[in-house]
Amino acid sequence: MSDPGTQPASGWLASRWARLNGPARVTGVDLARGLAVLGMFAAHLLWIRDPFSWTDASTWVAVVEGRSSILFATLAGVSIGLATGGRTPPSGEDLRTARRRLVVRAVILWVLGILLILTGVPVFVILPAYALLFFLAVPLVALGARTLLVLAGALAVVMPVVQVALDDLPLWRTVTGDALSLALGWHYPFTTWIAFLVAGMGVARAGIRRTRVQLWMLGAGAALAIVGYGTDAAIGVTEADERSSFLAALWTARPHSSGLLEVIGSGGFALAVLAACLLACRTVLVWVALPLRAVGAMPLTAYVGQLLVWAAIATVVLGRAGDLAGFRELEPFWPLALSTVALCTAWALLIGRGPLEWVVDRSSRLVAGPAVARLDR
Repeated sequence: MSDPGTQPASGWLASRWARLNGPARVTGVDLARGLAVLGMFAAHLLWIRDPFSWTDASTWVAVVEGRSSILFATLAGVSIGLATGGRTPPSGEDLRTARRRLVVRAVILWVLGILLILTGVPVFVILPAYALLFFLAVPLVALGARTLLVLAGALAVVMPVVQVALDDLPLWRTVTGDALSLALGWHYPFTTWIAFLVAGMGVARAGIRRTRVQLWMLGAGAALAIVGYGTDAAIGVTEADERSSFLAALWTARPHSSGLLEVIGSGGFALAVLAACLLACRTVLVWVALPLRAVGAMPLTAYVGQLLVWAAIATVVLGRAGDLAGFRELEPFWPLALSTVALCTAWALLIGRGPLEWVVDRSSRLVAGPAVARLDR
Protein backbone atom coordinates (compact mmCIF):
# COMPACT_ATOMS: atom_id res chain seq x y z
CA MET A 1 0.00 0.00 0.00
CA SER A 2 1.45 3.40 -0.97
CA ASP A 3 1.35 6.66 0.93
CA PRO A 4 -2.11 8.27 0.71
CA GLY A 5 -2.20 11.03 -1.86
CA THR A 6 -4.50 13.07 -4.02
CA GLN A 7 -5.26 12.92 -7.72
CA PRO A 8 -3.62 15.55 -9.93
CA ALA A 9 -5.66 18.74 -9.92
CA SER A 10 -5.47 22.12 -11.60
CA GLY A 11 -5.28 25.48 -9.93
CA TRP A 12 -2.79 27.09 -7.55
CA LEU A 13 -4.25 25.81 -4.27
CA ALA A 14 -4.78 22.34 -5.72
CA SER A 15 -1.15 22.23 -6.86
CA ARG A 16 0.05 23.26 -3.37
CA TRP A 17 -2.10 20.52 -1.84
CA ALA A 18 -0.76 17.98 -4.32
CA ARG A 19 2.82 19.01 -3.60
CA LEU A 20 2.40 18.33 0.12
CA ASN A 21 0.18 15.25 -0.19
CA GLY A 22 0.69 13.82 -3.66
CA PRO A 23 2.28 10.50 -4.59
CA ALA A 24 5.71 12.08 -5.20
CA ARG A 25 5.93 13.12 -1.54
CA VAL A 26 7.29 10.67 1.04
CA THR A 27 4.94 11.81 3.77
CA GLY A 28 6.46 9.69 6.53
CA VAL A 29 9.82 11.41 6.04
CA ASP A 30 8.14 14.80 6.39
CA LEU A 31 6.45 13.66 9.59
CA ALA A 32 9.75 12.44 11.06
CA ARG A 33 11.44 15.71 10.12
CA GLY A 34 8.64 17.68 11.75
CA LEU A 35 9.07 15.70 14.95
CA ALA A 36 12.84 16.23 14.83
CA VAL A 37 12.46 20.00 14.42
CA LEU A 38 9.99 20.32 17.29
CA GLY A 39 12.17 18.01 19.38
CA MET A 40 15.08 20.40 18.91
CA PHE A 41 12.79 23.30 19.86
CA ALA A 42 12.02 21.46 23.11
CA ALA A 43 15.69 20.70 23.78
CA HIS A 44 16.50 24.39 23.33
CA LEU A 45 13.59 25.98 25.16
CA LEU A 46 12.50 23.69 28.00
CA TRP A 47 14.09 23.12 31.37
CA ILE A 48 15.11 19.44 31.27
CA ARG A 49 16.54 18.68 34.67
CA ASP A 50 16.47 14.87 34.87
CA PRO A 51 17.70 12.21 32.41
CA PHE A 52 15.16 10.17 30.50
CA SER A 53 13.77 7.11 32.28
CA TRP A 54 11.08 4.77 30.97
CA THR A 55 9.81 4.22 34.51
CA ASP A 56 9.33 7.92 35.36
CA ALA A 57 6.84 9.79 33.17
CA SER A 58 8.03 13.14 34.51
CA THR A 59 11.34 12.61 32.69
CA TRP A 60 9.93 11.59 29.31
CA VAL A 61 10.42 15.05 27.82
CA ALA A 62 14.17 14.34 28.08
CA VAL A 63 13.76 11.95 25.13
CA VAL A 64 14.36 15.01 22.90
CA GLU A 65 17.91 15.54 24.18
CA GLY A 66 20.42 14.32 21.64
CA ARG A 67 17.93 12.05 19.89
CA SER A 68 16.15 14.86 18.03
CA SER A 69 19.35 16.13 16.43
CA ILE A 70 20.49 12.58 15.59
CA LEU A 71 17.12 11.95 13.94
CA PHE A 72 17.63 15.22 12.03
CA ALA A 73 21.08 14.06 10.84
CA THR A 74 19.73 10.65 9.80
CA LEU A 75 16.95 12.34 7.85
CA ALA A 76 19.55 14.50 6.10
CA GLY A 77 20.96 11.28 4.71
CA VAL A 78 17.49 10.11 3.68
CA SER A 79 16.89 13.43 1.90
CA ILE A 80 20.20 13.17 0.05
CA GLY A 81 19.39 9.61 -0.97
CA LEU A 82 15.93 10.53 -2.25
CA ALA A 83 17.19 13.67 -3.97
CA THR A 84 19.87 11.73 -5.86
CA GLY A 85 17.78 9.02 -7.45
CA GLY A 86 16.19 7.05 -4.62
CA ARG A 87 16.86 3.33 -5.13
CA THR A 88 18.96 4.00 -8.24
CA PRO A 89 22.24 5.86 -7.63
CA PRO A 90 23.02 8.49 -10.27
CA SER A 91 25.77 8.03 -12.81
CA GLY A 92 27.48 10.02 -15.53
CA GLU A 93 26.42 13.65 -15.83
CA ASP A 94 23.59 13.11 -13.32
CA LEU A 95 26.18 12.07 -10.74
CA ARG A 96 28.36 15.09 -11.41
CA THR A 97 25.35 17.41 -11.16
CA ALA A 98 24.20 15.80 -7.93
CA ARG A 99 27.64 16.27 -6.40
CA ARG A 100 27.86 19.92 -7.44
CA ARG A 101 24.43 20.60 -5.98
CA LEU A 102 25.43 19.01 -2.68
CA VAL A 103 28.52 21.23 -2.49
CA VAL A 104 26.45 24.36 -3.11
CA ARG A 105 23.92 23.33 -0.47
CA ALA A 106 26.72 22.65 1.99
CA VAL A 107 28.22 26.11 1.48
CA ILE A 108 24.85 27.81 1.96
CA LEU A 109 24.09 25.81 5.11
CA TRP A 110 27.50 26.63 6.59
CA VAL A 111 27.07 30.35 5.94
CA LEU A 112 23.58 30.28 7.45
CA GLY A 113 24.95 28.47 10.48
CA ILE A 114 27.68 31.05 11.07
CA LEU A 115 25.16 33.89 10.74
CA LEU A 116 22.93 32.22 13.34
CA ILE A 117 25.88 31.83 15.70
CA LEU A 118 26.56 35.56 15.34
CA THR A 119 23.06 36.37 16.62
CA GLY A 120 24.30 35.35 20.07
CA VAL A 121 21.47 32.89 20.72
CA PRO A 122 22.89 30.48 23.33
CA VAL A 123 22.45 27.19 21.47
CA PHE A 124 24.84 24.93 19.62
CA VAL A 125 23.76 25.60 16.04
CA ILE A 126 23.59 22.37 14.05
CA LEU A 127 23.91 23.86 10.56
CA PRO A 128 27.74 24.01 10.37
CA ALA A 129 27.89 20.30 11.21
CA TYR A 130 25.04 19.67 8.78
CA ALA A 131 27.03 21.45 6.06
CA LEU A 132 30.13 19.35 6.69
CA LEU A 133 28.04 16.19 6.53
CA PHE A 134 26.75 17.31 3.12
CA PHE A 135 30.36 17.75 1.97
CA LEU A 136 31.22 14.27 3.21
CA ALA A 137 28.23 12.85 1.33
CA VAL A 138 29.58 14.07 -2.03
CA PRO A 139 31.73 10.98 -2.78
CA LEU A 140 29.07 8.63 -1.40
CA VAL A 141 26.10 9.40 -3.67
CA ALA A 142 27.17 6.82 -6.27
CA LEU A 143 27.02 3.97 -3.74
CA GLY A 144 24.18 1.44 -3.43
CA ALA A 145 22.16 0.45 -0.39
CA ARG A 146 24.23 -2.53 0.72
CA THR A 147 27.54 -0.66 0.58
CA LEU A 148 26.13 2.35 2.40
CA LEU A 149 24.56 0.29 5.20
CA VAL A 150 27.75 -1.74 5.74
CA LEU A 151 29.75 1.50 5.77
CA ALA A 152 27.32 3.05 8.27
CA GLY A 153 27.74 0.06 10.59
CA ALA A 154 31.53 0.21 10.36
CA LEU A 155 31.58 3.97 11.04
CA ALA A 156 29.22 3.54 13.99
CA VAL A 157 31.62 1.09 15.63
CA VAL A 158 34.97 2.67 14.73
CA MET A 159 34.41 6.42 14.90
CA PRO A 160 33.26 6.69 18.56
CA VAL A 161 36.66 5.21 19.51
CA VAL A 162 38.40 7.89 17.45
CA GLN A 163 36.02 10.54 18.79
CA VAL A 164 37.11 10.04 22.40
CA ALA A 165 40.68 10.83 21.39
CA LEU A 166 39.64 13.79 19.24
CA ASP A 167 37.54 15.29 22.04
CA ASP A 168 40.51 15.04 24.39
CA LEU A 169 42.79 17.20 22.21
CA PRO A 170 44.17 20.25 24.07
CA LEU A 171 43.05 22.41 21.15
CA TRP A 172 39.44 22.48 22.36
CA ARG A 173 40.49 24.11 25.64
CA THR A 174 41.89 27.19 23.90
CA VAL A 175 40.20 30.33 22.57
CA THR A 176 41.03 29.26 19.03
CA GLY A 177 39.61 25.81 19.68
CA ASP A 178 36.40 27.28 21.05
CA ALA A 179 35.89 29.35 17.90
CA LEU A 180 36.79 26.38 15.71
CA SER A 181 34.31 24.14 17.55
CA LEU A 182 31.51 26.59 16.76
CA ALA A 183 32.54 26.84 13.10
CA LEU A 184 32.60 23.04 12.80
CA GLY A 185 29.47 22.43 14.84
CA TRP A 186 31.59 20.18 17.07
CA HIS A 187 28.74 19.66 19.52
CA TYR A 188 27.48 17.42 16.69
CA PRO A 189 30.88 16.10 15.54
CA PHE A 190 30.83 15.24 11.85
CA THR A 191 33.59 12.70 12.44
CA THR A 192 31.10 10.42 14.21
CA TRP A 193 27.77 11.76 13.01
CA ILE A 194 28.65 10.79 9.46
CA ALA A 195 27.44 7.31 10.51
CA PHE A 196 23.88 8.64 10.90
CA LEU A 197 23.96 10.40 7.53
CA VAL A 198 25.26 7.30 5.75
CA ALA A 199 22.62 5.14 7.43
CA GLY A 200 19.94 7.52 6.17
CA MET A 201 21.34 7.39 2.65
CA GLY A 202 21.41 3.61 2.88
CA VAL A 203 17.76 3.20 3.81
CA ALA A 204 16.80 5.67 1.05
CA ARG A 205 18.72 3.55 -1.46
CA ALA A 206 17.11 0.39 -0.06
CA GLY A 207 13.67 1.70 -1.04
CA ILE A 208 12.21 3.57 1.90
CA ARG A 209 8.69 3.39 0.45
CA ARG A 210 8.60 -0.42 0.55
CA THR A 211 6.76 -2.10 3.42
CA ARG A 212 9.47 -4.70 3.87
CA VAL A 213 12.13 -2.02 4.27
CA GLN A 214 9.98 -0.05 6.73
CA LEU A 215 9.35 -3.11 8.89
CA TRP A 216 13.03 -4.05 8.77
CA MET A 217 13.96 -0.51 9.89
CA LEU A 218 11.47 -0.66 12.75
CA GLY A 219 12.76 -4.00 14.02
CA ALA A 220 16.45 -3.28 13.53
CA GLY A 221 16.15 0.23 14.97
CA ALA A 222 14.29 -0.98 18.06
CA ALA A 223 16.85 -3.75 18.59
CA LEU A 224 19.77 -1.32 18.35
CA ALA A 225 18.07 1.08 20.77
CA ILE A 226 17.52 -1.72 23.29
CA VAL A 227 21.15 -2.86 23.00
CA GLY A 228 22.58 0.65 23.28
CA TYR A 229 20.43 2.00 26.09
CA GLY A 230 20.21 -1.34 27.89
CA THR A 231 23.98 -1.72 27.99
CA ASP A 232 24.33 1.87 29.19
CA ALA A 233 21.85 1.25 32.01
CA ALA A 234 23.66 -1.94 33.01
CA ILE A 235 27.08 -0.28 33.07
CA GLY A 236 25.92 2.89 34.84
CA VAL A 237 28.69 5.23 33.64
CA THR A 238 28.48 8.77 35.06
CA GLU A 239 29.73 12.04 33.55
CA ALA A 240 32.48 12.07 36.17
CA ASP A 241 33.57 8.62 34.99
CA GLU A 242 33.62 9.85 31.39
CA ARG A 243 36.02 12.64 32.27
CA SER A 244 38.45 10.30 33.97
CA SER A 245 38.43 7.17 31.82
CA PHE A 246 38.78 6.47 28.09
CA LEU A 247 36.58 3.38 28.33
CA ALA A 248 33.90 5.21 30.29
CA ALA A 249 33.85 7.99 27.68
CA LEU A 250 33.42 5.33 25.02
CA TRP A 251 30.84 3.12 26.78
CA THR A 252 28.13 5.72 27.34
CA ALA A 253 24.78 6.64 25.83
CA ARG A 254 24.64 10.08 27.44
CA PRO A 255 23.07 12.60 25.02
CA HIS A 256 25.66 14.44 22.92
CA SER A 257 28.49 12.28 24.22
CA SER A 258 29.07 10.61 20.81
CA GLY A 259 29.93 7.50 22.82
CA LEU A 260 29.55 4.11 21.20
CA LEU A 261 26.36 3.32 23.10
CA GLU A 262 24.79 6.66 22.16
CA VAL A 263 25.61 6.05 18.50
CA ILE A 264 24.08 2.57 18.65
CA GLY A 265 21.09 3.47 20.84
CA SER A 266 20.18 6.85 19.38
CA GLY A 267 20.97 5.74 15.82
CA GLY A 268 18.60 2.82 16.30
CA PHE A 269 16.03 5.14 17.88
CA ALA A 270 16.20 7.39 14.79
CA LEU A 271 15.63 4.47 12.42
CA ALA A 272 12.71 3.19 14.51
CA VAL A 273 11.05 6.63 14.68
CA LEU A 274 11.43 7.09 10.93
CA ALA A 275 9.95 3.64 10.27
CA ALA A 276 7.04 4.31 12.65
CA CYS A 277 6.32 7.59 10.84
CA LEU A 278 6.41 5.89 7.44
CA LEU A 279 4.03 3.17 8.62
CA ALA A 280 1.71 5.68 10.33
CA CYS A 281 1.45 7.65 7.09
CA ARG A 282 0.01 4.58 5.37
CA THR A 283 -3.12 5.11 7.49
CA VAL A 284 -5.60 7.89 8.18
CA LEU A 285 -3.00 9.33 10.57
CA VAL A 286 -1.37 10.89 7.53
CA TRP A 287 -4.11 13.54 7.60
CA VAL A 288 -4.05 13.98 11.36
CA ALA A 289 -0.32 14.64 11.10
CA LEU A 290 -0.60 17.14 8.23
CA PRO A 291 0.52 20.16 10.34
CA LEU A 292 3.60 18.29 11.54
CA ARG A 293 4.28 17.18 7.98
CA ALA A 294 4.13 20.80 6.88
CA VAL A 295 6.87 21.65 9.38
CA GLY A 296 8.88 18.71 8.08
CA ALA A 297 8.45 19.94 4.52
CA MET A 298 10.35 23.14 5.44
CA PRO A 299 12.69 22.17 8.29
CA LEU A 300 15.39 24.71 7.46
CA THR A 301 12.90 27.57 7.50
CA ALA A 302 11.39 26.36 10.78
CA TYR A 303 14.78 25.88 12.46
CA VAL A 304 16.26 29.21 11.35
CA GLY A 305 13.01 31.07 12.01
CA GLN A 306 12.88 29.80 15.59
CA LEU A 307 16.37 31.08 16.35
CA LEU A 308 15.79 34.46 14.71
CA VAL A 309 12.56 34.99 16.65
CA TRP A 310 14.35 33.89 19.82
CA ALA A 311 17.14 36.43 19.21
CA ALA A 312 14.65 39.24 18.56
CA ILE A 313 12.44 38.54 21.59
CA ALA A 314 15.34 38.00 23.99
CA THR A 315 17.05 41.20 22.83
CA VAL A 316 13.90 43.29 23.26
CA VAL A 317 12.59 41.73 26.49
CA LEU A 318 15.79 40.72 28.28
CA GLY A 319 18.30 43.11 26.80
CA ARG A 320 20.49 40.42 25.22
CA ALA A 321 20.03 37.33 23.08
CA GLY A 322 22.37 35.19 25.19
CA ASP A 323 20.30 35.04 28.38
CA LEU A 324 19.26 31.37 28.19
CA ALA A 325 17.82 31.09 31.71
CA GLY A 326 15.89 34.33 31.33
CA PHE A 327 14.44 33.28 28.01
CA ARG A 328 13.39 29.86 29.27
CA GLU A 329 11.68 31.53 32.21
CA LEU A 330 9.41 33.26 29.69
CA GLU A 331 8.08 29.77 28.83
CA PRO A 332 8.48 30.25 25.07
CA PHE A 333 8.25 26.64 23.90
CA TRP A 334 4.51 26.32 23.30
CA PRO A 335 4.03 29.77 21.70
CA LEU A 336 6.99 29.22 19.37
CA ALA A 337 6.11 25.59 18.58
CA LEU A 338 2.42 26.22 17.90
CA SER A 339 3.08 29.35 15.85
CA THR A 340 5.69 27.48 13.81
CA VAL A 341 3.25 24.65 13.10
CA ALA A 342 0.48 27.10 12.13
CA LEU A 343 2.70 29.25 9.90
CA CYS A 344 4.33 26.27 8.17
CA THR A 345 0.92 24.69 7.52
CA ALA A 346 -0.48 27.92 6.06
CA TRP A 347 2.64 28.49 3.96
CA ALA A 348 2.69 24.93 2.61
CA LEU A 349 -1.00 24.99 1.63
CA LEU A 350 -1.12 28.54 0.27
CA ILE A 351 2.37 29.16 -1.13
CA GLY A 352 4.29 25.88 -1.33
CA ARG A 353 7.98 25.29 -0.69
CA GLY A 354 9.48 26.96 2.38
CA PRO A 355 11.31 30.23 1.65
CA LEU A 356 14.76 29.04 2.71
CA GLU A 357 14.25 25.69 0.99
CA TRP A 358 13.39 27.63 -2.17
CA VAL A 359 16.51 29.79 -1.87
CA VAL A 360 18.79 26.77 -1.34
CA ASP A 361 17.22 24.80 -4.19
CA ARG A 362 17.24 27.73 -6.62
CA SER A 363 20.84 28.61 -5.76
CA SER A 364 22.04 25.05 -6.27
CA ARG A 365 20.23 24.88 -9.61
CA LEU A 366 21.73 28.16 -10.80
CA VAL A 367 25.26 27.15 -9.83
CA ALA A 368 25.24 23.41 -10.49
CA GLY A 369 22.51 22.85 -13.06
CA PRO A 370 19.12 21.11 -12.85
CA ALA A 371 18.55 18.24 -10.43
CA VAL A 372 18.78 14.60 -11.37
CA ALA A 373 15.52 12.74 -11.85
CA ARG A 374 14.41 12.11 -8.29
CA LEU A 375 11.72 11.55 -5.76
CA ASP A 376 10.47 14.69 -4.05
CA ARG A 377 11.94 15.00 -0.57
